[in-house]
Amino acid sequence: MTEHTFVLVHGAWHGGWCWRRVSDLLERQGHKVFTPTLTGLGEHSHLLRAGINVSTHVTDIANLLKWERLSDVVLCGHSYGGMVVSGVAEKAGVAIGSIVFLDAFVPENGDSMADLTSQAVRDNLKIASERGDLGVPPRPAAAFLVSEKDRAWVDAMCVPQPIGTMTEKMTLTGARERIGKKAYIRASAYPNPDFDLAYTRVKADKSWRTYEVPCGHDVMVDMPERLAEILVEVA
Repeated sequence: MTEHTFVLVHGAWHGGWCWRRVSDLLERQGHKVFTPTLTGLGEHSHLLRAGINVSTHVTDIANLLKWERLSDVVLCGHSYGGMVVSGVAEKAGVAIGSIVFLDAFVPENGDSMADLTSQAVRDNLKIASERGDLGVPPRPAAAFLVSEKDRAWVDAMCVPQPIGTMTEKMTLTGARERIGKKAYIRASAYPNPDFDLAYTRVKADKSWRTYEVPCGHDVMVDMPERLAEILVEVA
């Protein structure tokens, strides 16, 4: 079996911790897996400060690829991570063999997460900005339809998302589209018009592979076996 290198990028409020089940499965199969935590989140939550934005997080991942000397990676972004991996494609596209959007935003040039996200998140962003907070408080795991047995764990691990990551507008020149293997995985049990839109758009494009999984938004928590299987297939 071919060994692959996976770089799994978490979404808003989460951290590298959320990939544990998937990374264990992939590593047992002999693959190399990196689950970096973005600046200001998870075990790096002590680094939360003003000025952290999508560009900061893109640099987090681009630097990982550079310093670990990685090539032909399967780069997967969950949710907000779709913004990050789109930026990484611009900065370090040569290192990416496959790019995967897991129930994620697929931004166009000039988009910010605030443009694409739900009204509930926009409202929370507005309140946090007006209060002068550094981050937007996490949404409850129940809102993401995380399976009941895992909700307390996910809620305990999530932390505020740096405000700048929601407001920075992306500069994209089409590097994402130039990656040979592209895939979108939609969590069909989680209602989200923006993800539906992204999914429909890429489904109409022959250069993308699309998948649906019958679970809530945190696919890596709810259906790690199926997700690991899809990631290997996409690789």
